Amino acid sequence: MKDKSKNRNQISRRRILPILGGTLLLPFFGFNQEPQPESNISKEEEYETLLKPDGTTVKVKVSALKKSKVLKKNISNTSLLSWLGKKM
Repeated sequence: MKDKSKNRNQISRRRILPILGGTLLLPFFGFNQEPQPESNISKEEEYETLLKPDGTTVKVKVSALKKSKVLKKNISNTSLLSWLGKKM
């Protein structure tokens, strides 16, 4: 008769491969990650994207927009296209 307790204590490749494969998956679970801090942006640091007459975009601080003077509030599509320099 063979001793069964001797076979249970013996480590074989069949027992090591699942353990090794499982440890390779641990980095994908993301343990020990600190939550990313929420960005504390004050109103002076907030930016808004605006369109320039040449068609490029610019990021401008919101505080500068609040201090600016509005020339025309509602414009038509044709006046916008003429401001951009496009022909209809």
